[in-house]
Amino acid sequence: MTEKRFWGTLDVRLNINERGPRMIVQQILKSKDSDRVITVTPDTKVSEAAGMLAKHRIGGLIVSVDGTTADGILSERDIVRGLATSGSGCLNDKVSDLMTPKPICCTKQDSADTVLVRMTDGRFRHMPVVDEDGKLIGMVTIGDVVKARLQELSMEKAALESMVMGH
Repeated sequence: MTEKRFWGTLDVRLNINERGPRMIVQQILKSKDSDRVITVTPDTKVSEAAGMLAKHRIGGLIVSVDGTTADGILSERDIVRGLATSGSGCLNDKVSDLMTPKPICCTKQDSADTVLVRMTDGRFRHMPVVDEDGKLIGMVTIGDVVKARLQELSMEKAALESMVMGH
């Protein structure tokens, strides 16, 4: 379907796959300040994990038995829920008592759009990135993905404006 406008013909049958290359997780990881993945073991005390969150100014930690797999995620929200249900005593619990087990992961080839949909649908803010063998290579946050999408949208806007203006 096309619409006639005063500046010409506009094709309104835009397909997400026809809009050119999409930003992928690998690009998001490269744009981050650090490529370090901070992990804790399942038997780490919640109080120690909370200290790590504060020290590194992050909102979630990957829980890993061996430092190479994503066995769970402990987020600030998990700790707040623990405090609300068990009081300050939960700070002496193990991370495995509060973590979200078996987190949904992505690969470095997944698109920012795909990751954003998974996070939004699942109502979570942290996603481990694994390679084809399931080995942990990074973590992206909802903030990382939204920032990437905003950059994409800005580039798309500039390209559309250029097309409309005839440049």
